[in-house]
Amino acid sequence: MRRIETLRKAEHQEFEFKRELAKLREEPVPFRFGEWLEECMKRMKITHQPSTVHSYTKQLGKSILPHWRDMELPEITRMEVHSTLFEKLDPDLHPNTRRWILNMVRRIFQMAVEEGILLRNPTQGIQVKVPESEQKVLTNAEALILLREAKICNHRFYPIWALALMTGMRSGELFALKWIDCDFDAKTISVNKQWTNKGGFGPTKSQKNRIVPISNDLLMFLREQKLASGGKTEFVLPQHREWQNGEQAQVLRNFCTLIGITSIKFHDLRATFITNLLSRGVSLARVMSMVGHSQIKTTNVYLRKAGVEVQGATESLGYQLPQVTDAQVFKLKT
Repeated sequence: MRRIETLRKAEHQEFEFKRELAKLREEPVPFRFGEWLEECMKRMKITHQPSTVHSYTKQLGKSILPHWRDMELPEITRMEVHSTLFEKLDPDLHPNTRRWILNMVRRIFQMAVEEGILLRNPTQGIQVKVPESEQKVLTNAEALILLREAKICNHRFYPIWALALMTGMRSGELFALKWIDCDFDAKTISVNKQWTNKGGFGPTKSQKNRIVPISNDLLMFLREQKLASGGKTEFVLPQHREWQNGEQAQVLRNFCTLIGITSIKFHDLRATFITNLLSRGVSLARVMSMVGHSQIKTTNVYLRKAGVEVQGATESLGYQLPQVTDAQVFKLKT
């Protein structure tokens, strides 16, 4: 038998012996975190996008497994979760990434609660505060400049940018859009799928279908686009190599800089669509329905950006700037 040199190794060996003894007695053996994570990934492959399973496996494998791999689930307390998240992980980790990891861990433990393996979720009550990121949008004038300049120079991304600004659809939803999804008579677009470079074609981000109305302006654009395609493709938009490689944001930023407007990312076209609708009095519920937000707090971020809640409030100030209508002459004493 190999010699055990440290107390920690001895305790670990004792722990393993007890697990083996429990198995021989056919007693239930608690899942280790590593074992339960593997089981969760098998189940999520059935219900989730491949890209989601890949993200969980990669991120938790890198950040959490080194700390919890051999710990039994009941051993991982709220204090342990907090300590790992805020003390053991890289201190320079971006708050968004830290919150993303917490949400992943929370889901893994919640699956254990739903299976009756745990009585409560140890992540309960733990939060990661993330500063609200600056959401850039184009003004009306800038949106018009973008579309005009892109059309004049026949930019290869013009149809894509135009449809993004007129529908608020996500990049992957636009990429997957087919002519069969466009009903010219009813003037509607059925958003029922998306494309990702990891998972290919699949359900939308929210797993739900939705309808986006087609304006008269957009209807004319789509008819021209279909006529130009000559019926050679089932997809509405050209699937450029940069788009497939995830470089569409850089293409847009470069063009915005070139024509002298706010440099934005591709997703900011969607934000521009949302804030413009809200600022013109379209109801929060209608906007949520069109863009596929499942939670009102998501749309509320754009509501604040649009300034709808505070519009006209300063008209109620009890004072105003003086208005001088006639020139007055003052005689200075000598």
